[in-house]
Amino acid sequence: MRESSEYIIKMVSKTLENDIEGTDEFVDAIIGARKVFIYGVGRSGLIAKAFAIRLVQMGLEVYFVGETVTPIVEDGNLVVIVSHTGETMSAIQTANIVRRVGARVIAITANAHSKLASASNVVILIHPPKDDDRRRLAPLGTLFENASLIYFDSIIARLMEKLGQSEGSMRKRHAIWV
Repeated sequence: MRESSEYIIKMVSKTLENDIEGTDEFVDAIIGARKVFIYGVGRSGLIAKAFAIRLVQMGLEVYFVGETVTPIVEDGNLVVIVSHTGETMSAIQTANIVRRVGARVIAITANAHSKLASASNVVILIHPPKDDDRRRLAPLGTLFENASLIYFDSIIARLMEKLGQSEGSMRKRHAIWV
């Protein structure tokens, strides 16, 4: 276990060691959107949902695409789609549909040449390095998913600063479990 966890931490750190192109545009798009929609499937979807929760705690109007209470996407909205490969059919279809209605699409992916990237206005590339140990110590999209979670949390810190939010103001919007 230790070998795998040390490997994952090292590789995620390498993935995020440089500034990620498009980050300022991503932050500004969130701030400027009337509504923010988030989408992803599988583990990418779980990471996307964690980001959506934090955005809600910031006081933004945020929805996860596919939930029963999600309204329709309209012109002026932002849609953030998370897909490791950028080839998940539902992610590509979502991007194509929402762009037709005038929404802005930001893809979070490891594949700059994917169909999702082509269907998006902005591509945030989270591309972990590949080596011989990856398949054994961090299979499938593990490195992308972990790096994306940390990237999203860093976006929250930047949004907090720009929107004048604090942990205290966010806590007031935190779910109360009974």
